[in-house]
Amino acid sequence: MELLDAIHTRRSIRKYLSKTVPEEMIEIILKAGMAAPSAGNQQPWHFIVITDRASLDAIPGFHPYSKMVLQAPAAILVCGDPNGKKWPTFWDQDVSAATQNILLAARDLGLGTVWVGIYPEKDRMDGFRKLFALPDHIIPFALIPVGWPDGGFDAVNRFRPELIHQERWQSK
Repeated sequence: MELLDAIHTRRSIRKYLSKTVPEEMIEIILKAGMAAPSAGNQQPWHFIVITDRASLDAIPGFHPYSKMVLQAPAAILVCGDPNGKKWPTFWDQDVSAATQNILLAARDLGLGTVWVGIYPEKDRMDGFRKLFALPDHIIPFALIPVGWPDGGFDAVNRFRPELIHQERWQSK
């Protein structure tokens, strides 16, 4: 698949087939995440691969918009670690870039994903901290359910020229 095809056909997939995702594919996806740009190349990310059914099933108990994990065979918890970094205030941008790379790599492999936001919602962060025994300095940022989509990837044109400004802000 070409990169632009992956970008334009990536969708938030919330229904999955009951088919496991091979570990090799998860590793490919994580390598793509770790290839993301980061401020000063500090790479403030950590990833928890979740395949334990009980753990996945517990997540909707504290995250109201995560019910799709009940069907997903796997999920990746993306976390940030700003401690000791030269540019600690850029961790969220860095892990956002890693998250986008993960979504696109999964799409390239024919897998479905959805970006489930955690940070900065305290109740969600606390739930993930507790369930996955995260140290205090590790910030749960996003959950990415991963699986074989129960449906297709239709391209949708989201281009909106009225949101583009040349040289300076121009009201349209």
